[in-house]
Amino acid sequence: MADYQHVLVAHTEDVVRITMNRPERRNSLTFEHLTELLGAFHEAAASGASGIVLAGAGPVFSAGHDFGDVSSRDLDGVRELLTLCTDLMRTIESVPQVVVARVHGLATAAGCQLVASCDLAVAAEEAGFALPGGKGGWFCHTPAVPVARVIGRKRLMEMALTGDVVDAATAERWGMVNRVVPAGELDGAVDELLGRATRGSRASKAVGKQTLYAQLDRPEADGYAIAVEVMAAASQTPAAREGMGAFLGKREAVWTD
Repeated sequence: MADYQHVLVAHTEDVVRITMNRPERRNSLTFEHLTELLGAFHEAAASGASGIVLAGAGPVFSAGHDFGDVSSRDLDGVRELLTLCTDLMRTIESVPQVVVARVHGLATAAGCQLVASCDLAVAAEEAGFALPGGKGGWFCHTPAVPVARVIGRKRLMEMALTGDVVDAATAERWGMVNRVVPAGELDGAVDELLGRATRGSRASKAVGKQTLYAQLDRPEADGYAIAVEVMAAASQTPAAREGMGAFLGKREAVWTD
């Protein structure tokens, strides 16, 4: 793994842990920070890990874009920044590993966007989520894209228009996160969920994850058209053959990938 200024990366067992490390700036996302996060995810994607955990150092998960960086840019510069941020979000969805957000504090604006872009999310009871642009001067247009896809239209409208913080229990009820636990149980809950989500063939799961994202939010007929072709092709892979053979033979599967 490369050395980073704003990101900590640890590879333990089958998991890469990527931690945003700008606590003095509430893990706000400058161009440099986003670049390092994108690089860390690309490195993790190329590793042999089966899972990735995204976390934040300090009291806040992430406060979103760093206004000091944004305010110094012209139109083209802000467009470049937002395009880089979008590349990071799309990369999180496209990497073959299961990605879990470990949310211990506030996740606002693009920080909330990060949580919504991860495959799974576990939050501490003290965590909160907000799209604060609705009560300011710069609306949360890009953060709203993945948030809408995980919580639905009316709840997105409430978050985006009011800008108010949604507490962890409400976020779980709305589908922003999978679990809410006491802060002292956060790491254990993240590891437990990731362990269950990474069982089985890695190759099969990677194709499965990417296909889910490809068909989500498309018309049902398009979703089936994608899923039928991918699932038919996947039935011929060694992983599928092993899984079916193990089931039919009433034995434990042996995964070689």
